[in-house]
Amino acid sequence: MGKQAAEYAAGLIRQAIRDHGRARLIFSAANSQLPMLDVLVGLPEIDWGRVEAFHVDEYFGMAKTHPQSFAGWLKRNLVDRVHPGKAHYLAGDAPDMAAECRRYADLLAAAPIDISFLGFGENGHIGFNDPHEANFQDPYPVRTVTLDERCRLQQVNEGHWPGLSAVPDIGLTLTCPTLVHASYIVCCVPGQSKAEAVQKALEGPVTSACPGSLLQTHPRAHVYLDQESAALLSKAATKISVSQE
Repeated sequence: MGKQAAEYAAGLIRQAIRDHGRARLIFSAANSQLPMLDVLVGLPEIDWGRVEAFHVDEYFGMAKTHPQSFAGWLKRNLVDRVHPGKAHYLAGDAPDMAAECRRYADLLAAAPIDISFLGFGENGHIGFNDPHEANFQDPYPVRTVTLDERCRLQQVNEGHWPGLSAVPDIGLTLTCPTLVHASYIVCCVPGQSKAEAVQKALEGPVTSACPGSLLQTHPRAHVYLDQESAALLSKAATKISVSQE
C-alpha cells in the first residue's frame, strides 16, 4: 500500500516541479502515513529543495518540541530526512490562536496546493474535523475545534498517550474545504480499525457524519487500502487501490 501510494505521489511531485517550479504538499501526521512516507523519502529524482510542506493539524497549546506534536512529527519524519525548501508549522502554543490560524491560512493561500496526503480517523475524520465539527462549506481555512472522545481514544489505542484524560480535547486543523482543495489527494488508510470508516467514506452518502466521504466529490482523489481496511467494502470502486500485501 505504502509503496503504491508513494510511487504515484512521487510522479505528481515531479510533475508539479516541472510545471510550476515547486510542489506544495499537505501532510497528515499519523501512523497510517508512515508506510507511504518511508518509501517516498527514498525515491529518486525528487528535488526536495523545491518542495513546500504543510501539516494538517496540531493540538491546542502544544509546542513543536512535545513528543506528540504533529509539527514535531512532520519535522522528524519528513523535514529532517529530506530537507524540503520550506516547511510551515502550525504553532499550537501561539499566544493568539485566531492570529495563528490566519497566518497559516495566508501561507496556504499563497499558491495552489498540489497534493493533500490524508487518512481517515476511526470516526471518519479528516484532519481534526470530527463529525460534530466537520463543515463541508466551512468559511475558515484553518480554525480551532473540539475533539470527540473516539478521536482521542484512537490516539490512546495507538500508544501515543497513557489514557484518555491525557489527550488534549482542543486542536487546530485545516478545515474540510481546505483539505480537498488540492489538485490531488493521496489517502492511505491501513488497518482493521479503519474498516468501518472506509466503508462509510467510500460507499455511504456524502455527509459530515463521515467527513472522509467528502473525498467522493474530488475528481482526483486516490485512496490506498490494505486488505484489513477494505474488509467491509461491498463493491468494486475504480478509485480504490487495494494492496494484496
